Amino acid sequence: MLNKLYSSVFSSKNFFLFVFISSVIFFQGQYFGHVFDDDNPDIEQPTLESYHSYRNNSNPNTPSVVTIDGYDNFDIGVDNWEQNATSNPLNPEWIFFGANASPQNARITTNGGINWILNNPSYHSSTCCDPWSTYTGNGVLIYASGVNGQYVYRSTNNGLNWGLPILSVAGNDRNHVSAEYTGKGPYANYVYAGITPGNFGRSTDAGLTWTTTFTPSNTQPGCYIAVGPNGAIDGGCVIYVTNTGTNASRTYNFYRSTDGGATFTLRSSQNFVTSVGTINSVGRHVINNARTAPHPKIAMDNSNGPNRGRLYLVYATNNPPGNGNRPDVWLRYSTDQGATWSDTNRVNDNVNPTLSDQWFPEISCERENGRLYIHWYDDRNNPTGFGVDVYATYTEDGGLTFKPNQRLTNVTFNYPNPACSPNTNCYRGDYTSITGNKDAGFSVWGDHRNGNGLNMGSYFPDFAMKVNPGSDTLGGVSDSSVHFVSVPGVKLWDKTTKFSAIVTPVPAAGSITLEFLNKSSGNLLDSLTVYPDSLRLKVITSGGVTAGNYNIAVKGRGNNGTPVHVRNITVTVTNTVNIISNESAVSFYLHQNYPNPFNPKTSIKYEMPEQELVTIKIFDAAGKEITTLVNETQPAGIYSAEWNAGNNPSGIYFYTIQAGNVRETKRMMLIK
Repeated sequence: MLNKLYSSVFSSKNFFLFVFISSVIFFQGQYFGHVFDDDNPDIEQPTLESYHSYRNNSNPNTPSVVTIDGYDNFDIGVDNWEQNATSNPLNPEWIFFGANASPQNARITTNGGINWILNNPSYHSSTCCDPWSTYTGNGVLIYASGVNGQYVYRSTNNGLNWGLPILSVAGNDRNHVSAEYTGKGPYANYVYAGITPGNFGRSTDAGLTWTTTFTPSNTQPGCYIAVGPNGAIDGGCVIYVTNTGTNASRTYNFYRSTDGGATFTLRSSQNFVTSVGTINSVGRHVINNARTAPHPKIAMDNSNGPNRGRLYLVYATNNPPGNGNRPDVWLRYSTDQGATWSDTNRVNDNVNPTLSDQWFPEISCERENGRLYIHWYDDRNNPTGFGVDVYATYTEDGGLTFKPNQRLTNVTFNYPNPACSPNTNCYRGDYTSITGNKDAGFSVWGDHRNGNGLNMGSYFPDFAMKVNPGSDTLGGVSDSSVHFVSVPGVKLWDKTTKFSAIVTPVPAAGSITLEFLNKSSGNLLDSLTVYPDSLRLKVITSGGVTAGNYNIAVKGRGNNGTPVHVRNITVTVTNTVNIISNESAVSFYLHQNYPNPFNPKTSIKYEMPEQELVTIKIFDAAGKEITTLVNETQPAGIYSAEWNAGNNPSGIYFYTIQAGNVRETKRMMLIK
């Protein structure tokens, strides 16, 4: 009997141990239903390690602005790497991006990035990762999620409200979505979707319904779609590029449709890339042990300019070729819709490119003027320590030349942070994003400065902005302060910068007036056109402003609302009327101001035997009212009101008090 008991206990222990070990093995490969295959170099998805480390962050939505030397980086919260952004072609201040999270996060701004909102749709249960987004020409936002099929979510108000998930195309890895965004032509507002293993779908009703029309091979993750004109027909050309070959030797296959994505023909297959950094022992392209990939980023010029219809291809690959060398960012273009391609043109302009790494390029081609924005990761400032910045440029001549590279990050970060172990599939994101309008692009990237999946953004071109001084103390009546508002530097910004300002809270009594002036004269001026330069903001109190702290938000913005930056000035208003005594006066009495003559301040003392509505006004010698010094009900007592005449010329002035039925006037002299 005892032997049977021991046998039973032993069997029970073995059973529970078996269940425990099996559970550990099973759950090591999945996370909330998502199955991981981290050892497969042909799959690009967030790894189990990254989900454990970053996915469930404790504070995912704390947008703020990091300003260094006047330049802003927009801190847009912490997620799990990978961003894809788009902007509304009808309103440049409406910007959207999705990021990997739990499973993804949708982040939106309707004021150009000053404030961000996290507002997610009801994700389909199969959603894992890989956010993509696009706008149609008529302003419908399409937000996509992968990777067990690509589901899309529609919004007509930049993500403030979402439709239900709609399956666009079936597949199992790296997905993509793009749209016809001129809103013109026979294919206006069509939306197109692609996903590994190559399946392609289209929607002819702005994302409501979908049909799979094409199923080429895409054995390596990273299929992309570009939409552009076919001659005079807007939206008449759809380019679909797939990846085949091996991880170490990719082939880009360029397919073209001229009937709105219904049918495709192969235009060319190209072997433009080899390694990006080092291919480690588990088959991953890595930079300092963090994975990357030679994805083909494509875009078409939809403008009516000289490069209309030009197809751009941007990618990273080592130069010179060979495993372990350093990658550069390269551009090629095609003028015949992908059949033939130009020679390579290196995008990064650092002096010794073979000594540093440039990778993760992203592009956006603006629809009105055809400007092609490009940004990428770049460790030129600290290549031995992999100190990384995000750099950007643009081309306006079809990819022949590029503007001088500009550093967008205002803090260089160590890459990757946290560090990655050698010869692993270490995931710190597979892509970033840039979107643009005719005046400025908005770049968003995974930033490692804090050792987490921080979404950081920046405008490009851009301007720095400062205010000085940032605070002052004013009296509530006829007082003023002057603050310089400057643009001390720019990053290729050459447009007009217009300034505005608002006061919060609105004073309960009196008023605060704001005037923008020329930096050296009294002429009104609220815009700058050459840089560096500055103007002045004059803050004026009148009418007895209620004592307290007031914030003046000074906004600088481009003609279409972008770029946009805000600086704050704190103004403390002190009470200009002091109660000398709460004791009732025997009778009403108005004292002569003191000092008199004065420059520029003087005090006016008065006594009241009972509560009255008191008004004190200042007039010049011609009888013109200069200001209202006091306008409030006051209890019985002895008071002193101060007038600061710093903004007035020398001369004779009069002050008049009205207290109930009593009215009295006295004369005073300002001598400067």
